[in-house]
Amino acid sequence: MPDATIRDVARRAQVSVASVSRVLNRLDNVSEQTKSRVSEAIRELGYVPHAGARSLSLSRTNAIGVVLPDLHGEFFSELVRGMDQEAARRGYMLLLSNVHHGSEQSANAMRAMRGRVDGLIVLAPHLTEEELSSTIPAGSPAILLNTRGDAGGHPGVRLDNAAGARAVAEHLVSLGRTRMLHIAGPAGNIDAQERASAFEEAVRERGAFVHTIEGDFAEESGAAAIEAMLQSGQEFDAVFAANDMMANGALQALFRAGVRVPDQVAVVGFDDIPLARHIGLTTVRVRIAELGERAIYRLISTLKGEAEPGGQELHRPELVIRSTTDPKAPRIDHSRPT
Repeated sequence: MPDATIRDVARRAQVSVASVSRVLNRLDNVSEQTKSRVSEAIRELGYVPHAGARSLSLSRTNAIGVVLPDLHGEFFSELVRGMDQEAARRGYMLLLSNVHHGSEQSANAMRAMRGRVDGLIVLAPHLTEEELSSTIPAGSPAILLNTRGDAGGHPGVRLDNAAGARAVAEHLVSLGRTRMLHIAGPAGNIDAQERASAFEEAVRERGAFVHTIEGDFAEESGAAAIEAMLQSGQEFDAVFAANDMMANGALQALFRAGVRVPDQVAVVGFDDIPLARHIGLTTVRVRIAELGERAIYRLISTLKGEAEPGGQELHRPELVIRSTTDPKAPRIDHSRPT
């Protein structure tokens, strides 16, 4: 119900308008049960708690809302850079919102943008397709970026994570590596799941062994995984980290332990952030900025009524071989601070 009012919310939640107002203004004198009922009614009705936002929805704002799961790290910097370049080229500006966890916070962020933006770019690899369908406001043009499914028919831009992970497995096995460590991303993240599943399957198909340790995409978790393996005494001759930051953490931990890379242990990352080039990291090149550019292009084309096919657009990454797996490549001093 795009034109839902505060009275509609009160009626759906079976509370007074005053109670809805108290919930919206986050006052303390409201029971948890009332908060829950009002929040559910707002979600179901797609209510925008801002009269000005509803009036703005009738005209163009030349702004695009971007919902991201986090706003730190080189991956997101590159992604936003690509989006911003394409948006500026076509006369639009970006309104960013970062969501750390949960579908309710994502829904609140998108509702807050409604009326202030012409459309949405949604990067929510931590949400299920059902959660996405319920959080994107009805009637809002949206492009999904690296998400599960199409969430109610929204077009999307996705990375072929499986192809990238299989390329890593083939490369490591071709080097004679037989005992792999995979440092995975966090559970519940679709990118992490697709990379881990494809890598594990490809390694086992080739008769090699893989042990997986869950990380969180942060550099520290890459180092912690290596330290845990070394302490356990379990042998490994290759590491595939689900992103470059964890790969860098792994490299630092291996150096501190006196393990030679790539002679004793080969190391591969994923994304090809600028840091990867500086440290000579073999990695899967994603062309991150290009993903952002393409998502913005598709959304603006839709907004302008230009011919643009719907559905999911799959981008295939490529393996870039550098010194952490190829002893012939120029060596990088991994002991230097990064």
